[in-house]
Amino acid sequence: MTPLPAEFSELPAARLTEALGQSEAFLAFQERLSRVAKVDRPVLIVGERGTGKELAARRLHYLSERWEHPLVALNCAALAPTLIEAELFGHEAGAFTGATRRRAGRFEAADEGTLFLDEIANIPAEAQEKILRVAEYGTFERVGSAQSVQVDVRIVGATNADLTALAAGGRFRQDLLDRLSFEVLLLPPLRERRGDVSLLANHFAARMAFELGRAEVAQLGEGALAALRGHSWPGNVRELKNVVERAVYRSDSPVITTIEFNPFGASLSAPPAAATRKPEGPGRHEEAAHAADLMRRPLKEAVRDLEIALLKRALEEARHNQRQAARILGLTYHQFRGLYRKHYDAL
Repeated sequence: MTPLPAEFSELPAARLTEALGQSEAFLAFQERLSRVAKVDRPVLIVGERGTGKELAARRLHYLSERWEHPLVALNCAALAPTLIEAELFGHEAGAFTGATRRRAGRFEAADEGTLFLDEIANIPAEAQEKILRVAEYGTFERVGSAQSVQVDVRIVGATNADLTALAAGGRFRQDLLDRLSFEVLLLPPLRERRGDVSLLANHFAARMAFELGRAEVAQLGEGALAALRGHSWPGNVRELKNVVERAVYRSDSPVITTIEFNPFGASLSAPPAAATRKPEGPGRHEEAAHAADLMRRPLKEAVRDLEIALLKRALEEARHNQRQAARILGLTYHQFRGLYRKHYDAL
C-alpha cells in the first residue's frame, strides 16, 4: 500500500474531560455510546451545531477495539463537492489537472481504524456510491485508477440534518443511509441537559483562568450563573464555552459577574438571581386580568397599550440598555428606537 502523507496524522487524543455532564439526558447518551463503541459497525451521530459531535466520535473511537489505530476526520462541508471524492479515495498521478503524483485518501489513512465523516449530508451522490461500496465490501478505486484498494475502516458519520428527509427527497442514498445507521446516537442539546450548564461553565471558567496564568481560580457569581441557566443556548456547548471564556478573559476579578451573550452587541450585566424568577401570586393574576381587558378594547388602543407594556417590561429586564431591550423583543435596534420614540411620552 502507498505510504500515507504526513498531513493524515492521527487526530489528537480525545479530551474526555470535556465530555462533562450529570443530567439524565447526557448520561443516557454516554451509556448508549459506550455500548455501541464495542460493536464494530457504522454509527451515525445526530445533533445540533455545537453539541460536541466530533468529541463524541473521538470517544467512540477510543472506547472501541480500534483505539490503537488511526482516527481520521474529514469535514465534508469544508470541501467543494468536486474535491471530496479525491480527498476520500485518493488519486493517481495525472488523474486530473494538478495531480502530479499518486496520493492516498482518507480511507487509506484510516485503515484498521476509524474514519469520522462530519457533515455527512454534504457528500455528493457520486462519492456516496463509492462510500457504500467501501462500507459493504471494504474496497474502492482511487480517482484515475481501475485497481482496487482493500481497507478495513469503521465509518462514523455526523450531521445536524434530517437524513431520512434527504433520502426521501432523493438527496441522500437510502441504501447508504441503511448501511451507516446500524446505530443512531442522538446528542441532546444543552437546553435539555438540566443542571449541566453550571457544571460546564465552572469547568470552562477554571480552565480559562489557568490558561491565562492567573493565580486564583475563576468563579461565576450567582447572578452570572442565573443568566447562564436562563439562556436558550442555540449554539449549545460551543456557545457556552465561548461565552464563559470571554467573561473570564475580560474580568479583572476572579469572581465573574458580567455575562455577554452577543460579542457584537453591548455588554449585559448578569441580573441577580431574583430578577430571573417569574412573578408569582397576584402578579400573574394581574397580568391575566390585563390581557382580558385588552381583548375588550378597540384594536388600535389595545395594540398601543400592549406595545407600551412590552417596551416597559423589556427596558426593566435590560436595565434600560436599549440594545438589549431590542433583543428581548426580537427587534433590530432601529426598529426598537422607532417604537420607543412613538411611545416616549408614555414611558
